[in-house]
Amino acid sequence: MKNIGNMMKQAQQMQAKMQEMQAGLDLVEMTGQSAAGMVSVTVNGKGEMKKIKLDKAVVDPEEIEVLEDLIQAAFNDAKKKVEAHVADETSKMMGGLKLPPGIKLPF
Repeated sequence: MKNIGNMMKQAQQMQAKMQEMQAGLDLVEMTGQSAAGMVSVTVNGKGEMKKIKLDKAVVDPEEIEVLEDLIQAAFNDAKKKVEAHVADETSKMMGGLKLPPGIKLPF
């Protein structure tokens, strides 16, 4: 019975830490780039786009599709950085306990 009580206490502590981390994700910002930095997109820890920056050299009305692709690539780069950050923070919080492959915590 004592072990179950300890497990419940640890689960509650982990849940509190997870909620704290999720609340802090609004403050985390990662910037992804494409075209050697001529396109950059900044997203917060929840994956919401916060800022986009375009170099004038990539803004060509005749090549809108290229610009769209560059924006998408920069966004995907930023999103990967956020996901890596969240995975790293989650791993630290869980004390190195690794989840089985394919299992993701909800964010």
